[in-house]
Amino acid sequence: MLINIFLGLSVMFICLMFQSVLLVVSLSFYVSHHAWVESPRLGSRLLLLMSVMTLLLIGNLVQIGVWAWLFYGLDEFTDFATAYYFSCVNFATLGYGDIVMSERWRLLGPIESLNGIVMVGVSTSALLWTLQDTLRIMNQKNKPAESRGKS
Repeated sequence: MLINIFLGLSVMFICLMFQSVLLVVSLSFYVSHHAWVESPRLGSRLLLLMSVMTLLLIGNLVQIGVWAWLFYGLDEFTDFATAYYFSCVNFATLGYGDIVMSERWRLLGPIESLNGIVMVGVSTSALLWTLQDTLRIMNQKNKPAESRGKS
């Protein structure tokens, strides 16, 4: 059981580091392209938001892959595709139960689910921040000039 916890926490730490880097990259991209938000073109705003979403989604998919490599490396699955599917189900906390790990390593599944809850939450909060900032700027641009200074 202790080896499960050690392995699980180690992979969670790797995923946390990776997601932190991708979070900084995503939000830096948003800030450096802030002119797109201020553009009168809706397409520019949508492209910026979709770019941030895509970067964060890629981060989650890579983390799923890291867990899948662990499961595959532990010989829990005969092919990587099955390990990746199993990892997706755990990371998303779906818990289908159609594929189960051996008793020796089964504690890693719930640990990955905890990792998924945290990482999806981090991605969601970053997306919400970018959306709120975009809507705030759009709202300010739509206010009459005399009311902008009064808020």
